[in-house]
Amino acid sequence: MARRIDYSARFEHPAEKVYAALSDRDYWEARMEEMRKYSENHIESLEVSDGGIDLVLHHVLPRKDLPEIAQTVLKKDLIITRKERYTPFGEPVTGTYEASIPAGPGSLTGTIELFTTDNGCTLRTTSEAKVFLPFVGGKLEQLMLVNLVDLFRTEAEVTAAWLAQQ
Repeated sequence: MARRIDYSARFEHPAEKVYAALSDRDYWEARMEEMRKYSENHIESLEVSDGGIDLVLHHVLPRKDLPEIAQTVLKKDLIITRKERYTPFGEPVTGTYEASIPAGPGSLTGTIELFTTDNGCTLRTTSEAKVFLPFVGGKLEQLMLVNLVDLFRTEAEVTAAWLAQQ
């Protein structure tokens, strides 16, 4: 059974400025720099065109740093490839993401929406985790989503700080 969670990051800046950040390699490098405090991260590719934004990130989490339940399933470091796609700027901007693990026993996917609010804008992410392992699947799904909220919260803090400096 899959589990879902929503996370909304609210910014005091207009949606156009947040979208401009999502289009900027310097922004992504700043985000990766912050995330390197927790794991090895790098940008595989960033393509900005009239069709929108396409991004591929890699995160490497050492096995020894994973929760015990995850270590029982994974025998090597956790390598996550995260792909994000955003539509061209408009109201609202929509997107999708997926995170994959080679030979991983499940999936993590989601939708993204960037829209204007009275006080700025909101970047809402709806995520779905599926783990295809009997007995521990539900626990791993919940663990993934809890950690994902922590990740999104940190990314939103980096985004707010980056936007404040622009």
